[in-house]
Amino acid sequence: MAIARLASAEGWVQHFGENRKRSVVTIGNFDGIHRGHQEILRKVKQEARERDQLAAVLTLFPHPLKVLRPAEAPSLLMTIDQRLAAFDAAGIDAALVLPFDLELSKMRPEDFARRYLVETMRASKVLVGENFRFGHRQEGTVQLLEGYGREWGFEVESVKALTVDGTVASSTAVREALRSGRVADARRLLGRPFSLAGEIQTGTGQGRKLVVPTLNLKTEQEMLPQNGVYATETVVNGEFYRSVTNVGVRPTFNGSGVTVETHLFDFNEDVIGGKIEIRFLERLRDERKFASVEELRDQVLKDIRGAKEFLRT
Repeated sequence: MAIARLASAEGWVQHFGENRKRSVVTIGNFDGIHRGHQEILRKVKQEARERDQLAAVLTLFPHPLKVLRPAEAPSLLMTIDQRLAAFDAAGIDAALVLPFDLELSKMRPEDFARRYLVETMRASKVLVGENFRFGHRQEGTVQLLEGYGREWGFEVESVKALTVDGTVASSTAVREALRSGRVADARRLLGRPFSLAGEIQTGTGQGRKLVVPTLNLKTEQEMLPQNGVYATETVVNGEFYRSVTNVGVRPTFNGSGVTVETHLFDFNEDVIGGKIEIRFLERLRDERKFASVEELRDQVLKDIRGAKEFLRT
């Protein structure tokens, strides 16, 4: 990863030096990196290249609600490492990832802007969403930030929310789509299929013996699509396969915890570990309990035919 990840003001100064360049900065959580986020990141990169400055992101980890009101915290679409990889792919040079805690939550908007945007990142321009809030109790507004910019020498651009097919592109909208299994809607908002990534883990072996062979995904991502069966694409150790994936509790086998199992087409390898990514394209059906393993197998074979038909279109 080419992007520089720094976790403190001191780390930023140490990495870039006392005579460091100024920065074009955007601030936010950027969970999911949906199409609205992508537009802001594109603008940051473009402005930074035109000015011969750093393209930079200022973000917080963990999500503030996980510290302040854990019961209200959203299930995150991406891990922090996945977000950083997405920043890198978008051409961002550096990310200041501030550890969010109670002390930081009490920082006044003025102190936050001075400390991080002016003294640390030397911002020449700051791009934020039109509903951006910051500082203690979210007292900082875009208008307040513009006032600081006039006083301390940086521009502020408020980027209007992007609308996709009548829906505002937001992390919340993506989560709502996934909770109801609308992975095609999530795909439109993200500009790419929603994916789960992680490690292959060993399952119970029941599926391989009794139904069809599957690979089980262990992921650190918090947000899963609604339980059900999906037409998917799966990448295993860098190789691409069409697939059908079940998200759920495996009720026919009296399962309890949620698992993510994918059956790869034209795949005959005996894999017990490695990297895996599953991209969700279309929901095929709800997960349900069958009266017998034979009935389940018949339905899975129908699911495979349905997924292949969708993936050919």
